[in-house]
Amino acid sequence: MPASVDGDHLVFRHPDPSGALAGVRLQQDVRLPGELLDFELDGDAWVLRVPRPEVDRLEYSLELRHPDGGSSWVCDDGNPLRVGGAFGDKSVLELPGYEAPAWTAAEPPRGPRRELAVSSRGLAEDVPCALWSAVGVSDHDEVPLLVVHDGPEYDALASLSLFLDTAVDERRLPPLRAALLAPVDRNETYSASPTYGRALALGLVPRLTREVPTSCVIGMGASLGGLAMLESQRAHPGVFAGLYLQSSSFFHRVLDEQESGFARFQRITTFVDGVLRATAALEPVPVVMSCGLIEENVDNNRLMTRALQAQGYDTRLVENRDVHTYTGWRDTFDPHLVDLVNRVLEGPAS
Repeated sequence: MPASVDGDHLVFRHPDPSGALAGVRLQQDVRLPGELLDFELDGDAWVLRVPRPEVDRLEYSLELRHPDGGSSWVCDDGNPLRVGGAFGDKSVLELPGYEAPAWTAAEPPRGPRRELAVSSRGLAEDVPCALWSAVGVSDHDEVPLLVVHDGPEYDALASLSLFLDTAVDERRLPPLRAALLAPVDRNETYSASPTYGRALALGLVPRLTREVPTSCVIGMGASLGGLAMLESQRAHPGVFAGLYLQSSSFFHRVLDEQESGFARFQRITTFVDGVLRATAALEPVPVVMSCGLIEENVDNNRLMTRALQAQGYDTRLVENRDVHTYTGWRDTFDPHLVDLVNRVLEGPAS
């Protein structure tokens, strides 16, 4: 039987008619307490009943425990709905009231893209990039450029170029381009690295703007990728005209002790502390930040929002009923990414 909603609870079942398993455990990221995640054997099936979390959809997998002490992680055979992620496919339970954005079913004319490698003297390796252009944009047109960390993943797992194609086709966004940058040594370069921030602002972006005429540059990233965008904009004012940052890893010594084992935790917290203590910014830009309502990063994103607002950034925080997932990030594009681009193009309010 498929996973289901029963009032204020979720019910999961995994059949085991031959009694081959020693146990089943739910793997999830919606902060359900660990002591609630072990299934109980009920006849020829393992069953779990847990409180409904404050999300509209749940990505999960099942850990099957074997008598020899080993275990394996699988999707839920009783649930055909799947979603891709950085660590493979997961099952998805969409709760009552959740609807995917209408644009995900759109069929707009698709803009062309070309692959290139972008270099900077500050980086040991070239950065692979897919350069997408809206339909009708020629090589000589000067249009906005969206520079996206983890760009290929954003496109594959959050349908970013489909969204841009749709919004341009509906004239909600102007013609534009997007540089979908692939990560290179992600945990090192995206973790508030001044070396990478300099290479991005003074090497990669200028290389891209020499490649195609550009009216303004807007940075975009999620998790560590969002952190790296803010670090680069802070250190090199004048490069980015706006930032779209999702579930950014603004680790704080008090709020994020659980991340202290990450190799670059101290570098990140030093950067974050510096931003939080700063006075008025040299060149504040419009910023949209999004974060899951119950994800671990939400408190540090709220703190960063208040700090940036106090320093003159027009910063808006969107909290959606999801967690640290590409689908959750996708679901905020409309209207918030549209909003940001248009705010940048309109310029400061008089």
